[in-house]
Amino acid sequence: MSRERAKQCLEFIDQSVSSYHAIETMRKRLVQRGFLPLDEREMWKLEAGGSYFVGHGDSAMAAFRIPEGEIKGFHIVATHCDSPTFKLKSNPEISVEDRYLKLNTEGYGGMIYSTWFDRCLSVAGRVVYQKGEKLESANVNIDEDLLVIPSLAIHMNREANKGMEFNPQTDLLPLMGTAASKGSLMKKLSKLVKVDEEDILGTDLFLYVREKGKLAGDEGEFLISPRLDDLECVYASLEALLETTPKDYCTIGVVFNHEEVGSHTGQGAASTFLKDTMERIGESFRKTGSAYLCLLADSFMISADNAHALHPNHPEKSDPTNKPVLNGGVVIKHHGGQKYTTDAYSEAVMKSICKEAMVPFQDYHNRSDIAGGSTLGNISAAQVSIPTVDIGLAQLAMHSAVETAGSRDVEYLIEALKNFYEK
Repeated sequence: MSRERAKQCLEFIDQSVSSYHAIETMRKRLVQRGFLPLDEREMWKLEAGGSYFVGHGDSAMAAFRIPEGEIKGFHIVATHCDSPTFKLKSNPEISVEDRYLKLNTEGYGGMIYSTWFDRCLSVAGRVVYQKGEKLESANVNIDEDLLVIPSLAIHMNREANKGMEFNPQTDLLPLMGTAASKGSLMKKLSKLVKVDEEDILGTDLFLYVREKGKLAGDEGEFLISPRLDDLECVYASLEALLETTPKDYCTIGVVFNHEEVGSHTGQGAASTFLKDTMERIGESFRKTGSAYLCLLADSFMISADNAHALHPNHPEKSDPTNKPVLNGGVVIKHHGGQKYTTDAYSEAVMKSICKEAMVPFQDYHNRSDIAGGSTLGNISAAQVSIPTVDIGLAQLAMHSAVETAGSRDVEYLIEALKNFYEK
């Protein structure tokens, strides 16, 4: 079963070529399973035992299931759908010596630049266009091997293997074609959306790696894929929500955008999106004011965002006593400065969830002399003040164009989250 889960996860990631496509892929799955869409602009009429979802800004979503009886609180799993990449700037075409055409980009998130060279890339995201008197948006994916960021030959830089600092404005712009390709990007986009070029008024377009994820290793024990951080956790949380029926708690799977650039946007974990959604759920069942605060007091959130694994070539980079490994199960993340919001209580809750589900777990701490990253748990908890634990799945090469994780860990996380949602 774990191999099948891993393959399905890779299919989900392959379809989710941008944060907008990840939400679209989720929406299709939810509709297929009987979840009803809600509109933020309308009043909600929710029913006990119902399953619903609401989108926010085309790149964030909350899906939830309501128990048949009295709601005691909320059980929430929070993830994010964005990954480090390059974003196209306005007017992106650059002519080079009247011979080539390249595109002007800027970095989105903290990526490992060197991993983006010499790969087939393309463009995906959304466009906003004029249709009559209205503005409409559409997801777009130029589904072809369109771009490449070419390395500089070692003959032209003999020091390349001694370490190199890359300038994103000069070294990392993708080549699209010859000079004859001028204007072709907008032509491709307008053809996809079926509107005139001049009707496209806004774009959020990103590069993505064309390589499909694979199972690898001696026994297929590894996942090698783009965007594992954090679509692996998005997939697991979605499957857990779909496969469970809540008993006493309203179960919520919320997917934020913009975690890789700080979360402080309208679709990020620092927004009021989750808080607003929970308040509207409470309002539907006459849980307002103090009654709503009582729900919060009996709620719990799992922030799921991948974690660093013990590196086979650099074991010295791991903490001396906490060294998560691939296929070692759910990773519980700790940080003295609360970059991860795990405390003794939430740690104990998560470990009890894993034990009940018979899922292995492991702990992660940064080395005390290495500054680690951050995630969305503490940011989201500042908006919705409930006990929260930060977890993830162990992976190598985080923020590389292509990352590596353990194929068995996908099922481990699904089983743990199912236990959380059910109990």
